[in-house]
Amino acid sequence: MAPFPVEHYKEAIASKEQITPILLKILEEGTAKIQELLEQEDYMAHIYAMFLLAQFREKRAYPLIVNFFSTPGDISLKVTGDVVTEYLRRILASVCDGDDSLIKQLAENESADEFVRSAALAALVCLVATGEKSREEILDYYKALLQSELSKQSAFFCAEIVSAATDLYPEEIYSEIKEAFEKDLVDETILDLKFVDQKLAQGKEKVLAELEDKRYGPIGDTIKEMEWWAGFREPLQKQVVKKKVGRNEPCPCGSGRKYKKCCGA
Repeated sequence: MAPFPVEHYKEAIASKEQITPILLKILEEGTAKIQELLEQEDYMAHIYAMFLLAQFREKRAYPLIVNFFSTPGDISLKVTGDVVTEYLRRILASVCDGDDSLIKQLAENESADEFVRSAALAALVCLVATGEKSREEILDYYKALLQSELSKQSAFFCAEIVSAATDLYPEEIYSEIKEAFEKDLVDETILDLKFVDQKLAQGKEKVLAELEDKRYGPIGDTIKEMEWWAGFREPLQKQVVKKKVGRNEPCPCGSGRKYKKCCGA
């Protein structure tokens, strides 16, 4: 893979007004032709667009990004890789302008990838961290989800609800969380009730102070966010792969990208 295009990014950021319509069009076309993205091994324009539009706080990108990740199945995960698990929550929070309606829609979309739905749940925590939503409002939403049929249909989704709520110090909805564990609705390979109890034992002030961490903040500098990715660093591209790795498997270098798009390129 080529080095991270720093200069191109600087030019794009400097030409924000001119490039924004182009970035929006990239997302529209990417959603319409998402299946084709699987075959375009080096194509990353849709990922670049998401990060830049998030940095620009572009509200018009909000429905486009939600539409992209609402694609049924795991295809949106396959064509974005680690973006879903590491950045999507912050991207969504950056472009929504405090409107969580589409984020909730994505979280409740049973046909969307489960990791995408998890990122949507976590995006609500980001909105609390930035002061765009109150902690009480979002905890009430998580409570409603725990009481809904959605939490009963997927142990993974239920665990992600609990995980997101735990980040907000969930004392007000602890009884609903405990009941979910008692009914065996939570995937305990993700977290158990002991973990929730440990967080509560830390105290509200300490837990909520953790929301100041970068992982809850908006996308501020796309270059700093992306340039360190393993796939852009030459030494990691040349490391020896000691075991046979399938071209569609995760790259062993830890970049989060498929082997064929990273060290196997």
